Amino acid sequence: MAAPTPRSTELDPTYNARNLLVLEGLEAVRKRPGMYIGSTDSRGLMHCLWEIIDNAVDEALAGHGDRIDVVLHKDGSVEVRDKARGIPVDIEPKTKLSGVEVVFTKLHAGGKFGGGSYNASGGLHGVGASVVNALSARLDVEVDRGGVVWTTSFRRGVAGEFDGEGATAGFTPAKGLRKAGRAKKGVTGTRIRYWADRQIFTRDAAFNYDELVTRARQTSFLVPGLELVIRDERGHEPTEESFKHDGGISEFCEFLATDQKVTDVIRLTGTGHFTETVPMLDDAGHMTPTDVERDLDVDIAVRWGDGYETEVRSFVNIVATPKGGTHVAGFERALSKAFTGVLTGTRLLKSGEEVIKDDVLEGLTSVVTVRLAEPQFDGQTKEVLGTPAASRIVAKVVQTELEKFLTSAKGAAKAQARAVLEKVVAASRTRVAARQHRELQRRKTALESSALPAKLADCRSNDVDRSELFIVEGDSALGTAKLARNSEFQALLPIRGKILNVQKASVGDMLKNAECASIIQVVGAGSGRTFDLEQARYGKIIFMADADSDGAHIRCLLATLFFRYMRPLVDAGRVYTAVPPLHRFELTNPKKGQDKYIYTYSDAEYQRKSAELMKKGVRWKEPPQRYKGLGEMDADQLAETTMDPRHRTLRRITVDDGEAAASVFDLLMGNDVAPRKEFIVQGAYELDENRIDV
Repeated sequence: MAAPTPRSTELDPTYNARNLLVLEGLEAVRKRPGMYIGSTDSRGLMHCLWEIIDNAVDEALAGHGDRIDVVLHKDGSVEVRDKARGIPVDIEPKTKLSGVEVVFTKLHAGGKFGGGSYNASGGLHGVGASVVNALSARLDVEVDRGGVVWTTSFRRGVAGEFDGEGATAGFTPAKGLRKAGRAKKGVTGTRIRYWADRQIFTRDAAFNYDELVTRARQTSFLVPGLELVIRDERGHEPTEESFKHDGGISEFCEFLATDQKVTDVIRLTGTGHFTETVPMLDDAGHMTPTDVERDLDVDIAVRWGDGYETEVRSFVNIVATPKGGTHVAGFERALSKAFTGVLTGTRLLKSGEEVIKDDVLEGLTSVVTVRLAEPQFDGQTKEVLGTPAASRIVAKVVQTELEKFLTSAKGAAKAQARAVLEKVVAASRTRVAARQHRELQRRKTALESSALPAKLADCRSNDVDRSELFIVEGDSALGTAKLARNSEFQALLPIRGKILNVQKASVGDMLKNAECASIIQVVGAGSGRTFDLEQARYGKIIFMADADSDGAHIRCLLATLFFRYMRPLVDAGRVYTAVPPLHRFELTNPKKGQDKYIYTYSDAEYQRKSAELMKKGVRWKEPPQRYKGLGEMDADQLAETTMDPRHRTLRRITVDDGEAAASVFDLLMGNDVAPRKEFIVQGAYELDENRIDV
């Protein structure tokens, strides 16, 4: 998509309100699809399908409809059919639109708010259907309701009517629903068929049948009695699979387990209540903070086996939360508390022994489900539950119910409880024995071995003045950096995530830390008082981390290590930070002598550059690439922007006032929390919200 033609060729240095772009309705979804569906590749395409399927499952979860059909058509479209109540077709008073049009054209609108239609639901933010509509070249809806088949179509979020089949048929905008025929008496339901917009999604984005089958099977476990039929018509022969499980999460837990059982599947169930403050519309149309009473239902299936692996699947309503959240945190915390409480004072656990979470999780297969109205998720992709009260309620239910099982006097339950208690104690003793063995084998100090770490990708040159050591964040960035570097004089040392904060840790802890030890060992000049600048193996030490808040934290931790234990390098001006770009413009009509690719290194520079290009009539491929990390760059891009001495930008870390620098490091990274809190609170009033990396 080309940049718009500027009104004037003169460069306007001012920045006024007229420079701001306001996106209305579904424009925001098409402009920034990644904010709503995560990405525009196959993963994002599948997420759109989940949104439509989840809406149908929510109906089944509310007791309406017992079958959902999903069909992958040959022409690239996908269809979801249900036999639930059907989307409302009457007129919504505020918008004067039909219920179908409201659901598919208005963000944050639907039946999931206010608690009137659903106690618990999976499609939760009220943007699912409208987002899918905005990102579809064509979307057709048919609703059976009140004895009538109602229908309408949309093209990229605009309601209207197509004059033929497929996404390329002629289209006429038109509001309102059309009657397509009569529905059988008592028959209700919804049929949605859509064609994903290839202007948005990548060429290779495709629906994954295996992933769809896995999700359907999982949902059939979570909603007992619901049948899901998946049909793929894209191949030579149609493929169809049907899933229906009446055993619920107990059957799911058995399905996931791969080892011999130590216990049967144990169900831990209960309910908790909490008060949540949410903004609600008052009679005057104002949003007023209101305390709302919520119920949270907990249903968990656990089973211990004789293996060592842990399998914990977590769900909120019917939405999988692969990255956990507050409900999983409460579950895991309660596990260790329950076992510790039961084992303390018994003959099984000797004096001085302790049980931790990892001991309890060994050999555990579990399905954790909670149901509540309007849960808080971290992001529209719903991978992490954020509702704070879930942690407390789940922990209370799990601890109470699990302690009942572990102290049961009934024959079969008592034997199983004894077996799992013995298993957990054995895991604790094995863990302690393994740690003691590692400590016996560990070298006395981190600097004793003369061999350089295996993960170091060294350079060929021995010329200290010329050589450079890049300390790279993460193994993913290391692979690209290896291809981008000049191996003659550039060495690479990867570190895993955030290293130890050496301002708080003792010298002994610092030397025991693998990452810190590797850095000191590779630099080769010792540490602390014994540091010898002449022995340093490299002329430049360069921190290369992502251009985000985590990367800034890693650079700060590295700076702390060098300032505290290798300060002569800092004083000599031999420590730098690389400056990777944030954005890349790919010009579609570069002028003579102009580079095809233009990089910007901050959001402010991005705004200036885009405005400058627009004024000059230079077009670029939309959207400009936004780098989330070093690993997203190709090797030639990383070399050109960050590693090649001819083009890169480096920031040198210098110390003008040693005492002041030491004071700042102690303030920001030291043990004393109160001064740091005061510093953060004072700085919060001066911080521009737009600079926060969220």
